[in-house]
Amino acid sequence: MLFTHQLADWQRYLRDHLRAVDTAVAVLIFGVSALGVLIPVPGVDHPASWWWGMLLAGVASASVLWHRNHPRAVVAVTSGCMMGAAGLGLLLSPLLLAPLMLALYSLAARTDGRTTLAFSLGSVALVVLAAVFTGPAAEPGVLKIVGPEAWLLLPAALGRGTRLRVAYVGAVEARAEHAERTREEEARHRVAEERIRIARELHDVVAHHLALANAQAGTAAHLMRTNPDQAEKIVTELAGTTSAALRELKATVGLMRQANDPDAPLDPAPGLAQLVDLAASFGTAGLTVTIATDGKPQPLSPGVDLTAYRIVQEALTNVTKHATTRAALVRLTYSRDRLSITVTNDDDGTDTPPATRTRDGGYGLLGMRERATSIGGRLRAGRRPEGGFEVATELPLHPHAPEEDQLP
Repeated sequence: MLFTHQLADWQRYLRDHLRAVDTAVAVLIFGVSALGVLIPVPGVDHPASWWWGMLLAGVASASVLWHRNHPRAVVAVTSGCMMGAAGLGLLLSPLLLAPLMLALYSLAARTDGRTTLAFSLGSVALVVLAAVFTGPAAEPGVLKIVGPEAWLLLPAALGRGTRLRVAYVGAVEARAEHAERTREEEARHRVAEERIRIARELHDVVAHHLALANAQAGTAAHLMRTNPDQAEKIVTELAGTTSAALRELKATVGLMRQANDPDAPLDPAPGLAQLVDLAASFGTAGLTVTIATDGKPQPLSPGVDLTAYRIVQEALTNVTKHATTRAALVRLTYSRDRLSITVTNDDDGTDTPPATRTRDGGYGLLGMRERATSIGGRLRAGRRPEGGFEVATELPLHPHAPEEDQLP
């Protein structure tokens, strides 16, 4: 652990002092290149003008200071110096070629492949041609041609590999960051959907029970003097309505609890099996609900069952709040793969229609349509040609992806 921290500190120090690092590298490269100047060609007398080689090695090593910002220019300068060294009859060993090797590596690590290939082949060709035509005739061909080619192409290949590795690591990190952002966006999207679902449940529960409670309270107040027994009965039913509201609110809010919360409600979600009780609950509000079933009832998935129940509940609640009629018809039609539900009333049109009120600021029809669409169903609502209001929906018995079209 201590070694890791020390290594990280050294890496941070080197990144913060790049100029000092480049200077140290240039000095080291000059020392290596100077040793290369002193190595004679086998079988050939060492040239008397070896100090010119030292000067060329110094110029080439000094140019390394700019290899980060001007890699092409550094390659050109070091290539010229190595051509001069070859013309002086110096042995083109890896020690002497060290400045050019470093320049080619830096170029390959910082530029594209086409630039690397062009400068690498150009440098090799110039240095080899200078060695062949101006070098000692007694120098073996392998030292003039094969050696320089191998030593100069190797750092170019290594630099290219380093660039590809850095690009690969960058791509992996970019993909990881993108995946992380995608996961966060998906999590936020799921949270938003869950909030909308819970808000829809709360709206349905509160709107239904408060509408019933309001109607029951108004009826009880009206009958308090003329029919106290009936008023007392309605008040008793009002207590049951508020108790049912509290139970459903507790069950809905319980969805936001932790899964391992022992106080979380365990009551099943409502469905069409409770439709008779739902219809009866509207009786105390003065609304007579008739239920008719066509076709053979089929088992529904929990999602479809809950959606069907909530749509009927909201439609009947809208009738209670907005329509002047005191009767409503709920018709369930089962087909091979779909369940059709219509909720109709014979409103005489003296009150503002529910659809208008919903568009002006309510969420009843919008919530019903979203419920139907979320399981691949369709819903329409509007006035009937013969009078009254109708809510019609078609729900798949086996939910699938939401459909884009709606009932005409």
